Amino acid sequence: MNAVSIRVRCRAVASLSLLLFVCAVGAGEPRYVDAVRVDKADRRLYLLQGGDVVREYVISLGDAPVGHKRQRGDERTPEGTYTIDYRNPKSRYHLSLHITYPNPQDRQAARRRGVNPGGDIFIHGLPNGMEMFAPWFRRHDWTDGCIAVDNEAIEEIWQRVRDGTPIEIRP
Repeated sequence: MNAVSIRVRCRAVASLSLLLFVCAVGAGEPRYVDAVRVDKADRRLYLLQGGDVVREYVISLGDAPVGHKRQRGDERTPEGTYTIDYRNPKSRYHLSLHITYPNPQDRQAARRRGVNPGGDIFIHGLPNGMEMFAPWFRRHDWTDGCIAVDNEAIEEIWQRVRDGTPIEIRP
């Protein structure tokens, strides 16, 4: 066996080993996650699988981020347990996933106070056509109560979160 033949075989073995390693690493992480958690105080959204964090994103919240959403127009992001129930590919933001706020407890609390609990709470990307201002959006709370991420993040979240996935929003 000559030196060229040995080099070719070594490269083939190295390439195959690398390919198997990449496949094994990628196979260890499921495509879909089984839960989403938002920590408002930390401005983070986490994708979870089996209770373990598999992805983490920086978020922006409503203009009045402290406290649970109590009524329409208060610009607060809700707190509690909800579900991602549908997605909107034609949103005025770069993709959006709907959160089932208000839940029955939210509706009951609003009814007791005689107010409309509001709704239309989503995880979404940046406003369409505003990508050039992404650095500003990342540094500020600017939504009316939604959870905003940059466009790259919402594309990944869109791919990893199925309708029916639970979401817990913590203070």
